[in-house]
Amino acid sequence: MSISEIAPVSSGALWTGRVLSGLIVLFMIFDGAIKLPPLDIVTQTMVPLGWPADANVARMLGVIGLVSTALYALPRTSVLGAILLTAYMGGAIATNARIGNPLFSHTLFGVYLGIILWGGLYLRDPRVRAVIPLSR
Repeated sequence: MSISEIAPVSSGALWTGRVLSGLIVLFMIFDGAIKLPPLDIVTQTMVPLGWPADANVARMLGVIGLVSTALYALPRTSVLGAILLTAYMGGAIATNARIGNPLFSHTLFGVYLGIILWGGLYLRDPRVRAVIPLSR
């Protein structure tokens, strides 16, 4: 099935995809931006998660998140950005699972974000709908 054979998505679905993607972008910009300056609250909350209280580690995580988010926000690179953000969420899931955080509120939060991320991309990008045809 080629992209030209994919049925066009309705205007409502397209805007729903844009809103879902926008929510992810806004959340990830906030998440990445607070890790860039050496904020004590950020480094101190990393310790219970098993990360060192090091501003450089926080900064590295922030840059990875922001670069992945920028790739997701740009239509030409949105699929690559979604893959990278999925990997980023996987790291968060693994971190929370390893230390035994509550399942539904902490550990699965990355899964919830991933569902919104890919759902938004599915609704706004015909390339994703061509690869994952949910209906025929």
